[in-house]
Amino acid sequence: MMTLTHPIPFPGFGALVRLAFPGGRVTPRLCVESNPDGTDDEGILPFYHQSILLDEVVEALVPGPGKLIADGTLGGGGHTEAFLRAGATVKGIDRDPEARVHASQRLASFGNRFEAVAGCFSEMSELARQGNWGGLDGILLDLGVSSHQLDEGGRGFSFRQDGPLDMRMGNTVVTAADLVNGLDEARLRQLFWDLGEERSSRKIAAWIVAARARQPFKTTLQLADGIASLLGRRGRTHPATKVFQALRMEVNDELGELHRFLNEAPGLLKPGGRLAIITFHSLEDRMVKQAFREASLAQLDRPEWPAPRPNPARVYRLLTRKGVAPSAEEIARNPRSRSSRLRVVERLESLSAP
Repeated sequence: MMTLTHPIPFPGFGALVRLAFPGGRVTPRLCVESNPDGTDDEGILPFYHQSILLDEVVEALVPGPGKLIADGTLGGGGHTEAFLRAGATVKGIDRDPEARVHASQRLASFGNRFEAVAGCFSEMSELARQGNWGGLDGILLDLGVSSHQLDEGGRGFSFRQDGPLDMRMGNTVVTAADLVNGLDEARLRQLFWDLGEERSSRKIAAWIVAARARQPFKTTLQLADGIASLLGRRGRTHPATKVFQALRMEVNDELGELHRFLNEAPGLLKPGGRLAIITFHSLEDRMVKQAFREASLAQLDRPEWPAPRPNPARVYRLLTRKGVAPSAEEIARNPRSRSSRLRVVERLESLSAP
């Protein structure tokens, strides 16, 4: 029997969900690769992804000749291409071999100013050490799932195209089918509530347990269509959206990946280097907002203290007081951008900088 252990607190970052199996705990990892050559014999859709907040990201990171930028979520390569066109050198990191193959082809004309790096952004410090990158002038994370991954049924992320109930971004241990068929009702309810913020989590969990007793869940539409029938269709958002989000985040340990990266990020940047992160839902946005705030406060104040004290953990200057939202024009052009927010910080020249 698979169990879900919750919460696991990280100071300053809230709680993350983890899986435990008999005989030991398994933490899914994102950076194990699949299909090393990036090919697929099934004739999948061409790789594509519309870059979110492109102009705002370029303005924030100020790419230019002589600057080294790490795109921690290479994807389709749109942000990276903009950095390269501005004259920067870019290390594009992605765990998905399809993304790396596509980006390498798309960006071949930029020569050795671009390198596609196999890995996951949470291990950027080790990748930088292995590659002898030195300090970075800028880092970008775009935490959204690519349009290709969402729309291509074979990846198991889509509730519109049928495919295996998988949702792995690499060869991680656990699939979405493992969770849906293995977690008990209470753990499913907790998962959908915590990571999907799904108000009908109790009803959905009870239905899943009853339905899988008759037939285990194997495909995306089996789950998505069942949830749609259970809840009914209201508005433009598919009723299974939040459940699929929760399953994808747990399968790929997305909050854990982000937490590990945020701890490492200050050491990756040169003084004056900038970190830009695009979030897409409240859980990850709260994590980024809180981490940036705690690392940029000049002073700390508590009721029991006679006076404020300098913040020993201060490493950043906050450049965005509020998350930067996409324009109405961008949302009209790409509705998937509507929930995105951009937050940016700059590494201090020294810890005593004003």
